[in-house]
Amino acid sequence: TEDRLGRQIVDGFLDEDLSEPFFKIYDGPCTEDAVVEMAKEAQAEYCDMVVGIGGGKMLDIAKAVAFYAELPLCVCPTAASMDGPCSAISVLYHEDGSFDRYLMLEKNPDLVVVDTGVVAAAPLRMTVAGMGDALATYFEARSCAAAHGANEHGGAPALVAARACYDTLMECGVAAKRDLKKGRISPAVERLIECNILLSGVGFESGGLALAHAIANGLTILPECKAMHGEAVAFGLVVQLRLERAPELDQVLEFCQRVGLPTTLEELGLGEISDADLLSVADATFKNERNMANEQAKVTKQKLVQLMCEA
Repeated sequence: TEDRLGRQIVDGFLDEDLSEPFFKIYDGPCTEDAVVEMAKEAQAEYCDMVVGIGGGKMLDIAKAVAFYAELPLCVCPTAASMDGPCSAISVLYHEDGSFDRYLMLEKNPDLVVVDTGVVAAAPLRMTVAGMGDALATYFEARSCAAAHGANEHGGAPALVAARACYDTLMECGVAAKRDLKKGRISPAVERLIECNILLSGVGFESGGLALAHAIANGLTILPECKAMHGEAVAFGLVVQLRLERAPELDQVLEFCQRVGLPTTLEELGLGEISDADLLSVADATFKNERNMANEQAKVTKQKLVQLMCEA
């Protein structure tokens, strides 16, 4: 992002005769210590706004920095790789990259700027990962409603935006990937970007998260798991749908195969994982208590290990 957009951003400030921006380039994990330190730095530099430019991790960092610095926030995703840009949640991690907790923010970003040309130029794998994140939105919200659970802000689950995610992916996902591969910005690409960033963001916040995200967070304890967040969510969704015996399982599996989302441990690069490590993933999954409380189907750790191996 720095190479691709840095010069363009600086030139834009000069062209508009605006004060020079203060840049902070950071490539470490989104830990609580790191974002608190950056918030102090923003206050020391007398910043009047935090602008997050980058992929999912960078936007989580920017949202948390704005929260701790008590500053307005503008979010500029450079990829449609996940559904966090519009949400009032930052995902915090430990130094080793494992999941820590959800940081619930006081408000959603003040401004979200999405440039289709910038997002479409991101590596294709990132956009496909965003499809995985969006694909789970409806099924997790449906599970949350069936379990009489709460959405991400403590309210009753709403399914309209979440359902729109699934319908949009089924209609446009395969075509959008094909067009992106050819370097074309088509109506299907525009709809997919809206789905990954906006619909899924609104959908998961108002609908709630369940087993698919709990598994994705659980997988972060494995250093050898190099999957992107949305890829891990897609795998978690297949496990969730198998557990629930959902009628849409075959349709979801076919979609994942066509766009290139992983649905097995082997496709996640974890074909050689030990039983002990799988049980550790199950332990970590169950520690996502808020998400697990929204899972309509009851599951034990041993059953979860079995389902992950079947997926």
